[in-house]
Amino acid sequence: MFNSKSKTTQTDSGLISSTLIGNGTNIIGNIDTNGDVRIDGTLKGNIISKAKVFIGPMGIVEGDINCRHADITGQVTGSVKVSELLQLKGKAAVSGDLHSAKLLMEPTVNFNGKCHMGANIVDFNPEISLAVNE
Repeated sequence: MFNSKSKTTQTDSGLISSTLIGNGTNIIGNIDTNGDVRIDGTLKGNIISKAKVFIGPMGIVEGDINCRHADITGQVTGSVKVSELLQLKGKAAVSGDLHSAKLLMEPTVNFNGKCHMGANIVDFNPEISLAVNE
């Protein structure tokens, strides 16, 4: 019924699927998943993922992100908490605080906020508040 791309992988804890929000799609609400998330559309809400979050060049997120790995090439307004590696690439625009064990930031990135880094700076906590930013 829906024309979406979905990938499923096998892990020790069972099947983990990937979520794709395509270009031209607008979502108001939160995403809470064990799998990977790719945003190429617009999300007004928070993302919690125990895996990787990818914000594509056309992707826009107005909310907080809490995940294990993140690659951001689009726009994010909100705090980003990554327990392992956060990569800001291309023409990414991030307005909000960053909390990450490791950070890779290309010189073309526009970042406005505070950066907190270190191996113990981020404890992955999927119990964070899921209040939608308005």
